[in-house]
Amino acid sequence: MDGFALLLDSLCLLVGHGVMHMVFISRLTRKKLKPGDFAAYMLLLGALQLISVRLSLSGTLSVAVGVLGLYVISRFWMGNQQSVSWLAAVLAFYISQLSLGIINSVEAAFFPRLIGTPLLYLLLLAAQVLFFALCAGCYHAVLKLLAWTKDSQTPYIGLLLFPGLFFFASELYILQTSYSFFDPIVSLEEVGRHGTLLLLQVMGLAALLCTLFAYRQLCRGFQAQSELRSLTQAAQAQKIYIAEAQARYEQTKAFRHDIKNHLSVLDGLLRGGKLDESREYLGTLRTVSEALSFPYQTGNPVVDILLGEKLGLAKDIEADVSLVLPRPCGIDDFDLCALFANALDNAIAACRAGGGAGSIRIGGKQQGDFYMLTFENTCSDGPLPPAGIGLASIRAVAEKYHGAVLTEKNGRRFCLSVLLNDGPCHS
Repeated sequence: MDGFALLLDSLCLLVGHGVMHMVFISRLTRKKLKPGDFAAYMLLLGALQLISVRLSLSGTLSVAVGVLGLYVISRFWMGNQQSVSWLAAVLAFYISQLSLGIINSVEAAFFPRLIGTPLLYLLLLAAQVLFFALCAGCYHAVLKLLAWTKDSQTPYIGLLLFPGLFFFASELYILQTSYSFFDPIVSLEEVGRHGTLLLLQVMGLAALLCTLFAYRQLCRGFQAQSELRSLTQAAQAQKIYIAEAQARYEQTKAFRHDIKNHLSVLDGLLRGGKLDESREYLGTLRTVSEALSFPYQTGNPVVDILLGEKLGLAKDIEADVSLVLPRPCGIDDFDLCALFANALDNAIAACRAGGGAGSIRIGGKQQGDFYMLTFENTCSDGPLPPAGIGLASIRAVAEKYHGAVLTEKNGRRFCLSVLLNDGPCHS
C-alpha cells in the first residue's frame, strides 16, 4: 500500500499541481508557457516535497511556500502584474486543495470498509482520476468568469485576493484537521460529519464562483461606463461639427447675398481708376471666399468640415476623397458624422500603426436606393485588432438605415464598406 500511495501522491503532485497550476495561470493571464516555466515549477515542487518530508513540516507551511513559489514564477518569469500573480497563485492552489478535499470527504466516508480488499486499489485510482477531472472542471469555470487580456479593464483586481485567501484558508483548515488515513470502521456519525464537510466545501466553491461572477459584472459595468463616456464625447464632437457646418452655411449665404454689393464697389473703384484699391479689395474678397471654402467637397457641409479637420490633422497621411453625397439626403447629419468620424479615426490609427507612408481613400457609389461608402487605408501586416466602439457605432448607423458593414484585409490594405439601404438618399 505504501508504494501505491507514493505513486498516487507523485501523480497528484506532477499533474494535479505541476501541470494544472501552470496551465491555469497561462490561460488566465493569456501568457504563453515556456519549457523553462514547467521545469522550474516542477523542480520547486519536488524540492518542496522533499524538504517537507525530511523536516516533517506541516502541510499548511509547505502549501504556503508553494503559493509563494508559484507567485514568483508568474510575477518574474512570466511577467504578470503583482496583484494578478498573487490572485492566480492563490486560486490555482485553492482549487487543487478544494478538489482534494472533496475527494477526501468521499473517501473518508465510504472507503474504510474496503481496506484489505483488491477493490480499494481500483477505487483509489478512480478517485485520483475524478480528482483530475474535478480540478479541470473548476479551473474551466474560473477561467470562464475571470479571463482577461493585457489591455482589458480589470479594476481593483487585488480585492479578489481577500475572498480568495479566506476560501483558501478555510479549505486548508478542513484538510489539516479533518482528514488523515481512515480507520477500518466508520460510524454513521462519521459519515454524516464527512458529508457535512463535503457540503461546506461545495458551498465554498459556489461562493467563490458567485464572487467571480459579481466581479465580472462589475468589470462590465466599468467597461460600459467607459464606452458611454467615449460615446458622449463623440456625440459632443459631432454636435460641434454640425453647429460649425450650420454657421459656415449661414456665412456662405450672407456672402452670396452681399456679392452684388461687393461687385458694385469693385466696379466703382475700377471706373475711378483706383487700381491699387481695386487689387486690395479683390484680395479681401478672395480671402473671405477661401475662408468659406472646404478642402474637400462632398455636398454635405458637416462631412466637409469633418473631413477637413480629421485629414488636416493627419498631414503625414496621403488622402484621396472622391465622394459626392446626394442632396437632399435622407441620412441624418448626426449619423453621417458618427459614421465618418469613427471610420476616419480607425483609418488614421491603422495608417500610423502600419508605419511608413500611409494613405486613405474614400469613395461612394449610388445605385437606386442603395448607397455604398468605402474607406480604404494602409495597415500593418498583423492580424486585425478586436472590434472596438468605433466599428460598433458604424454598424449601428448601417443597421438604422437597413444596411450592412463589410470589413476586408488584404496584406497591408484594409477596406471598410458601408452599405445604406431602404432609400435613405435620393438624387
